[in-house]
Amino acid sequence: MTAVSVIIPAHNASATVADTLATLRPEAEVIGEVILVDDSSTDNTAAVAADAASRLALPLRIIQSSCRDAGGSRNVALAAARFPWIYMIDADDLHLDGGLRALLSKTRTKPGADMVVGAYRRRTDGQNRQFKMPCGYTAAGLANASAYLAGRVRSIAVGSALVSRRAVGDTRFPTGLAYDEDTLFWARVMSKASLEVVTQPIMVYFVSSGRSDDRFTIKPERRFLEWRLALRELLECGIPKSSLKAREGLVALKIARVHYARGDLETAAKFLAIANAAPKVSVDIWRCMRYRLKIAAWRRFFGHQIQLQSA
Repeated sequence: MTAVSVIIPAHNASATVADTLATLRPEAEVIGEVILVDDSSTDNTAAVAADAASRLALPLRIIQSSCRDAGGSRNVALAAARFPWIYMIDADDLHLDGGLRALLSKTRTKPGADMVVGAYRRRTDGQNRQFKMPCGYTAAGLANASAYLAGRVRSIAVGSALVSRRAVGDTRFPTGLAYDEDTLFWARVMSKASLEVVTQPIMVYFVSSGRSDDRFTIKPERRFLEWRLALRELLECGIPKSSLKAREGLVALKIARVHYARGDLETAAKFLAIANAAPKVSVDIWRCMRYRLKIAAWRRFFGHQIQLQSA
């Protein structure tokens, strides 16, 4: 039964997109369409994808866009999707055999479910990490969204979830943000969705730690403020302000960690202050304390060294 619209945003993905499509081939019986949004590519991404889809007998539709934004590209595809279920995966990630059928099977055994979340694996800088199992979720949408933002449930990787087109409705990814746009999208959808989980691994998510950290180093204050404005729009979904404040703290702590690692203590301290003021789970309380001690020790030691050199 063809029931799923697969969405793939792609920018200069000619080296990886054929492999991504090949991992979807075993799921062809449930895929109604694969929508690849070729976003301002300067290589032959579209041609490579078309050739691979033809060989794999996948029903590919290519949409050209100039969003220059993965969320914007997904929005283009969401507006064009025709089938009742939506599955999104990036053009450099890999789907795992049987994952899509497992997600879809749960919607049949739990016919009220609007969204199903499965396990995934991060491959960071070429090294496989442990599978991340979905945990902490309930069937209550608003409670899930609140816990998700506050870091009390396992995060969702794009490519590890199936969501109904009905539940998505007119919800779209925020665009123009440097980070965390996926979280804002999932929280908004989750707030009105009945959710189920499967423990089967669904996909492998490729991460470059350097590229991931770089997002936090360019104009961090301005980008954080832009992101915080988008985050606070979730108040209209009924998500409590305390959960939004907790999310601010989590993101601020990530930014502080990156700037500390790269030697920018002033910026690290600034974002650590935001993290300290936010509601936190116990593990993040200890992380904040550890970074406060590290910054204090660094300042004391190197400040003393500078004074000796100038004496």
